[in-house]
Amino acid sequence: MPGAKWRPIPVNFTKGGQDDVRGVVVHIMDGSYAGTDSWFRDLKAKASAHFGTSRAGDLCQWVDTADRAWAQADGNRTWLSVENEGRGGDALTDDQLDRCAEVLAWTHKTYSVPLQVANGPSGRGLGYHAMGGSAWGGHTSCPGSHVVAQLAEIVRRARKLAGGTAPSDDDPSTYTPPKFPTGLAPNKAEPCARTLQRALKAAGYMPKGVKEADNYGPQTQAAVIKFHNAHPQYRAKGKPNDPAIGPKGWSALFRLAYDK
Repeated sequence: MPGAKWRPIPVNFTKGGQDDVRGVVVHIMDGSYAGTDSWFRDLKAKASAHFGTSRAGDLCQWVDTADRAWAQADGNRTWLSVENEGRGGDALTDDQLDRCAEVLAWTHKTYSVPLQVANGPSGRGLGYHAMGGSAWGGHTSCPGSHVVAQLAEIVRRARKLAGGTAPSDDDPSTYTPPKFPTGLAPNKAEPCARTLQRALKAAGYMPKGVKEADNYGPQTQAAVIKFHNAHPQYRAKGKPNDPAIGPKGWSALFRLAYDK
């Protein structure tokens, strides 16, 4: 990739075998940039990534994108990967956001990856390690909620680099969600609860097998909490397990579900 410092590793990747590229997966190193570079060169690691960023804004490439990096288990076949210097719980620096956006914009140009936040392993766009669940190694804390909350900003910057318009995360995108319904709240029987449930399913926060109902009940509340854990900027302040969705969260959820 132009702009990335080429630092090829001799081990811990599969030559060729990269299938149709669905997008880019964001990781956190849980360590230093130099330490990760060294670790990927050790046979004991059995791990690697295509790209890496430092907190100061360095961008390197360890593995050719025609080859399969060992980053997210079953996701290695169809996803590229970018490791970011930091620890669990950190947010990416402004420089790291720029570098990740550059990787995503280049992937869009090279592999026609859509500039959007992916809604799961079968989606396309910008994803994150934990979204793959056990099939991707069960790394539920990677890259952490703070980084997941920054994915929309990375997409926004990538769209600008690609020459398109990119509304902020609080503005409508190409999909206009239904108007937020007055009175929609947990434990209330509202016909629009079904609309919320369908969006939660489409975005991957509610199992598809759950039967839809008018009541905003426990299963819907649990799904909204999952959404808020991934996007904490939309939950009520001081409520780490907020089961209610507000107007901004409603809008963001519908874009994640349907703006593809």
